[in-house]
Amino acid sequence: MRSLSKILLPVDFSERAASAARCAKPLARHFNSELILLHVLPPLQYQFGPAEFGGALLTDFYTNRAALVNNDLDHFLDGELDDVNITRVVLDGDPAQQIVSFAHEHPVDLIIMPTHGYGPFRRFILGSNTAKVLHDADCPVWTGIHMENAPSRVHGPLRRILCAVDLGPQSEKALAWAAWLRQEFDACLTLMHVTAPVTDISATGQQAWCRDVRGAVQAELADLLQTTGRDANMLVEAGEPSQVICATAEALQADVLVIGRGSAAGVFGRLRTNAYAIIRQSPCPVVSV
Repeated sequence: MRSLSKILLPVDFSERAASAARCAKPLARHFNSELILLHVLPPLQYQFGPAEFGGALLTDFYTNRAALVNNDLDHFLDGELDDVNITRVVLDGDPAQQIVSFAHEHPVDLIIMPTHGYGPFRRFILGSNTAKVLHDADCPVWTGIHMENAPSRVHGPLRRILCAVDLGPQSEKALAWAAWLRQEFDACLTLMHVTAPVTDISATGQQAWCRDVRGAVQAELADLLQTTGRDANMLVEAGEPSQVICATAEALQADVLVIGRGSAAGVFGRLRTNAYAIIRQSPCPVVSV
């Protein structure tokens, strides 16, 4: 039976990390999960470049830095996570590599981390560490650029779940994960697919084409639901995938959006294109399965 026995939360002590922890808390409480707070100390050259330190100076600096980080991690969100089973870990090295390696080795059921972005560029930036984790992690990754100012509904029980599929190899896995969440939280699940827009034929031709394509896609979605034994509302729209999916999430007031990653088939294409755009633009957290 699927579970979330271990949730990994990378912590950089930013407000984004604090908000990610507040998103993780209700999940950890619901599933009685071990919530692992992980901070990765980057190599000193990341912070100071190629400057050389004397041996004793370097040792003292590293020891003091590690002590400060351990103390900060021990007091991270003091009082807010007291009713959650917390494990605190500090590692050294490249942050993304250590996050992925830790998740592989333990093993972790879900990684929760915010993206990176500031001001008017928020919708166009995906932090390099988050991008690497999304690309390399085997387990689902829960993320979103709006965690620090997310509506209160994303910190509570999940009531509305949107699952967007490209009908490629990852679709069944994404649907299974979304349906499992729906069952756990007694939520409403909507399964959607976005077809390519048609602009180079007459209006009558567009209507006929859309009708035929919509019918074919609905049949595929019905087959997917029947094959997996799932139950969901179905929705088929045409347009640019990231825009249509995110607009639908907003209209449905979805608490979470579930998508597949790693599939080269279908309208979504590869992770680096539409999936990244969906994560950047989504009004709610995104689980990439």
